[in-house]
Amino acid sequence: MSDYDALIVGAGHNGLTCAAYLGMNGMRVKVIERRKVVGGAAVTEEFHPGFRNSVAAYTVSLLNPKVIGDLQLHRHGLRIVERRAQNFLPSPDGRHLLTGEGRTHQSLAKLSARDALAIDGFNSELETIADVLRQFVLRAPPDLVESFGPRAIRESFNALGTANILRGLDIESQRLLLDLFTRSAGEMLDERFESDLIKALFGFDAIVGNYASPYAAGSAYVMLHHAFGEVNGKKGLWGHAIGGMGAITQAMTLSAKTHGAEIETDAGVREVIVEGDRAVGVITESGKTIRADYVVSSVNPKLLYTKLVSAKALPEPFLKHISHWKNGSGTFRMNVALSELPSFTALPGQGDHLTSGIILAPSLGYMDRAWHDARQHGWSREPVVEMLIPSTLDDSLAPDGKHVASLFCQHVAPQLPDGSSWDDRRNEVADLMIATVERYAPGFARSVMGRQILTPLDLERDFGLLGGDIFHGALSLNQLFSARPMLGYAGYRGPLKGLYHCGSGAHPGGGVTGAPGHNAAKVILGDHRGLLA
Repeated sequence: MSDYDALIVGAGHNGLTCAAYLGMNGMRVKVIERRKVVGGAAVTEEFHPGFRNSVAAYTVSLLNPKVIGDLQLHRHGLRIVERRAQNFLPSPDGRHLLTGEGRTHQSLAKLSARDALAIDGFNSELETIADVLRQFVLRAPPDLVESFGPRAIRESFNALGTANILRGLDIESQRLLLDLFTRSAGEMLDERFESDLIKALFGFDAIVGNYASPYAAGSAYVMLHHAFGEVNGKKGLWGHAIGGMGAITQAMTLSAKTHGAEIETDAGVREVIVEGDRAVGVITESGKTIRADYVVSSVNPKLLYTKLVSAKALPEPFLKHISHWKNGSGTFRMNVALSELPSFTALPGQGDHLTSGIILAPSLGYMDRAWHDARQHGWSREPVVEMLIPSTLDDSLAPDGKHVASLFCQHVAPQLPDGSSWDDRRNEVADLMIATVERYAPGFARSVMGRQILTPLDLERDFGLLGGDIFHGALSLNQLFSARPMLGYAGYRGPLKGLYHCGSGAHPGGGVTGAPGHNAAKVILGDHRGLLA
């Protein structure tokens, strides 16, 4: 006898999304979370007395509008505001690029008249492809099936639907789509632009959460992945959730509970219970047994199948493949409490640029060197840093007159090449990140009153992000779409009956989107109704 219809492992944003959808369709749902708080990597916490910030995930754009609407997140307290400027890129030579509505052309023209003319065309190309791929975000990709039967027929129709969507692209757009999936962002940007700063703007999106050079094959897709987003109905914008990223998952929690879901924290999973060829529940770390008709995992698929499911219960080819699931995003996260706002040499004083994503990486070559340096040394001695100062948009995060900043730093090696522990290097590298900002904004280091450091090892221990991978698996061509997490298992169903994937390790991948949770719930509901029919 099952205790619940569905048991969801992990109360990150995708697990909560899945729980809300299942609950609103009448299922008895239980969510269990290893940490003492819900939200996974999308949480807001006090890290220095009086200073709160988004701990890991730190900015809003990819959260799907349908998820926001269906879960009524605004009614449950979510409020998202736009940045007053989108991105600010200072250069060591004193020049800068400032982007956003009414700003980009004027700023770019000072760097390159040619690029100012080219930018609209490039944005239009990306938006054309992004519009097509948005149609795939909230649907399961075609799954490969070896034998003929009802499932094979269903997947054939799914493949035809996919083909019909792609058929809407003209031949030039199809060529662009192929380039974006296979080429490097660096090559494509070098072909279109001449200014280092505009190339760095797009190039940064190609390496966010991607432990690779912008000249690595496939990095163009990572750039495209970050073009899917929107804020308050405006495509391509980035924003801030008032109260930090935890406001998103708190609203999701309220939505799930409104629809009857039970949520238990401090309840890590020791083992998934398998009887015959079916997952039937879990045993928690405290020894408690919870049984359910459907076990739904929002954790990294490699963690699920190599730590929580017995190897004896899995097909040998599946286990071999998932053990090689590629993780590691080269990420080092910091939150800092500031006594005052920074002033950048390239654009001194206060202004809307301080509400933007401030990218400290002035060229593609700089990013390429950072990656090579990290592979050899363990971290780039001239790292890539994106700084956000959310307190310029949200005065709830810091005391009056003070501020908080998020530092999203790359590149660092997920595991240090000399075999040492990140615990022994964390402060040394944190000092380097502060010094990097100091080079562009003199006086910044003096303004730091407190700091929170999250190395790749911290991200793994605290949030289950293996190798610090914010996407639950690299967004490489062999780990995307019908191959996420692997061919034959892309439809949110695992290799065991009753076991499903609803996390970022499933299509469409990482970011705070809610899409995998939405899609998994749709599949589970379909299977459930089929059993009841």
